[in-house]
Amino acid sequence: MFKPFGSLIFVCVALVILVTLPRAAAALAGLTTDEVEIEGRRYTVQVPPGYRLEFLTGGMKRPRFITFTANGDLLAGSRSGKVYRLAPPYTRAEVLTKFPEYPHSVVVRGDALYVADTDGLYQARYTSDIARLRHKDFTLVASLPSGGGHSSRTVGIGPDNRLYIGLGISGNCPNEYLDDSYDFANRRGGVFVLDETGVKPTLRPYASGLRNPIGFAWHPDTKVLYANNNGPDHWGYELPREYFGRLSRGSFHGMPWYQYIEGRFQRDQCIRTKPPRPVTDAVPPGVTFDARSAPMGMVFVPKGAMDPRFEGDAIVALHGSWGTQPRGGYAGDPATRRHPKLVQVMFEDGRATNVVDVITGFQLADGQRWGRPCGVAVGPNGALYFTSDGGTNGLFRLRRIH
Repeated sequence: MFKPFGSLIFVCVALVILVTLPRAAAALAGLTTDEVEIEGRRYTVQVPPGYRLEFLTGGMKRPRFITFTANGDLLAGSRSGKVYRLAPPYTRAEVLTKFPEYPHSVVVRGDALYVADTDGLYQARYTSDIARLRHKDFTLVASLPSGGGHSSRTVGIGPDNRLYIGLGISGNCPNEYLDDSYDFANRRGGVFVLDETGVKPTLRPYASGLRNPIGFAWHPDTKVLYANNNGPDHWGYELPREYFGRLSRGSFHGMPWYQYIEGRFQRDQCIRTKPPRPVTDAVPPGVTFDARSAPMGMVFVPKGAMDPRFEGDAIVALHGSWGTQPRGGYAGDPATRRHPKLVQVMFEDGRATNVVDVITGFQLADGQRWGRPCGVAVGPNGALYFTSDGGTNGLFRLRRIH
């Protein structure tokens, strides 16, 4: 006889939870199935309720990180040596300039375009009415260590209007550390900040001990810098989990000497040189992703963009693994590779707390991929834009429809 009353209490409690924790409730609501059409073919995807995924253009070869300029243009670096420009509505790409190596990322500060190429940070005068830039229009701002693996270089503009550059170490376990005590060629694995106070711009170490911090961004409220980090391959397929954490001036994140395994740092025996700092200095991640997910670009969603479910949270593009089960090499079934997708890193009280999927479906049941998300940015219209540099090469938009 008390069952209806008990049910009423349950419903009331549930309503209180939904009202007081709307973001958590939205995350638990899951994704909905949609379709996206690419050059006459339709693919099934899972997206947040009330959103639609659109393919805008395929007119780019291996596009990587993207940024929006003050007048609303979209600029994209690429692995093909080209820097692309797309004017609204972002359905046609034109080549703005070409580089001989790998202009992975670009930003615009004032009337200057900065391109992060493998071997250096370059600058050219730039305004929206400039149709084309030649490579000789650029000057070298600062050389960067190069050679070996992890040849992408990421440039970003901090809340202090300074330029920050992220770069990885050359492999799994080289004796490379982002510190002035190391030779220039081995000064890798973290984020530099560009000191422009002197006669010549100088790279200063900001955060170290990161194997490959491809994506980084500042939280819109706290102005704290966060980065994702690609872990090593020699531990197999399940460990260590990929890293998403808070960076600060002088912070040390352990790699390659220490790996964060099951809640604590462990010494990695693949490198025998003495660690430059003790394990007690290593900063643990805020949250983690599955091992071999290959996190790429990230962006924080500002107020007024997308919808309140996402405001103040980070959207991270996961490229998906090249390795397969069980050991993480190429020998396994391609269907076992980590799936490419976009995820939301949820924040509460300025702290990363949880990870939920935002867009999935880029990998088919047999392991074939029609997309691999890479660069990600929020556009002037509040929509989410991202590039794919595998399977489909081009630009996508996640747009709110109601």
